[in-house]
Amino acid sequence: MTSKQEWPLYEVFIRARSGLDHKHVGSLHAVDAKMAIEHARDVYTRRMEGVSIWVVRSTDITASDPQDAESLFTPAQDKIYRHPTFYEIPDEVKNL
Repeated sequence: MTSKQEWPLYEVFIRARSGLDHKHVGSLHAVDAKMAIEHARDVYTRRMEGVSIWVVRSTDITASDPQDAESLFTPAQDKIYRHPTFYEIPDEVKNL
């Protein structure tokens, strides 16, 4: 059996009962995804605060470089149609 130091690192995301999206809550080591979900349940949802758990191997996550933020995000500012700030949303619509 492999030692715990060799187990892959997983990032854990939990969706709260009242939430619409998953939030990153931490990391843990596990042999596989099934074990990672079980450990995430035990560690991060002890008070029944979650309704869904995602685990992702840390090595499978690719992130942008913060130094590239200007060139990466600036083009989106030129496309006002992507930002629906000029639409009127009825009061009864709670989440879009």
